[in-house]
Amino acid sequence: MKPFESFDHVQLAMPAGEETRARDFYAGVLAMDELPKPQELRARGGAWFASGAVQIHLGVDPQFVSAKKAHPALRCSDLPALRARLEAARIDITEAGTFEDGAQHVYIDDPFGNRIELIGLVSS
Repeated sequence: MKPFESFDHVQLAMPAGEETRARDFYAGVLAMDELPKPQELRARGGAWFASGAVQIHLGVDPQFVSAKKAHPALRCSDLPALRARLEAARIDITEAGTFEDGAQHVYIDDPFGNRIELIGLVSS
């Protein structure tokens, strides 16, 4: 038996006091839903977001350094539409090419410089 079935969430770091910027990007630009944090964790700051089964938790790190190499890779149901939203929000998109299965992928940075990979669905 394999010990794991799926990811529950990915945690990224963010600087203190930047929850509004996190909401503007993750809820506003990426169209994720903000999740309520458990009461006992709210005083720590940060914010949690979800889209379907995908969850990204942003936690405050007093010695914040953005993740430039390590990153979540998110499979997108409509990468062209998401790209249009990102372009409208003036988010820089770094082209990364196409995987062997035909899926296109790109990289973006969140407002804090954390790298995020976006992967399209395979064309039929």
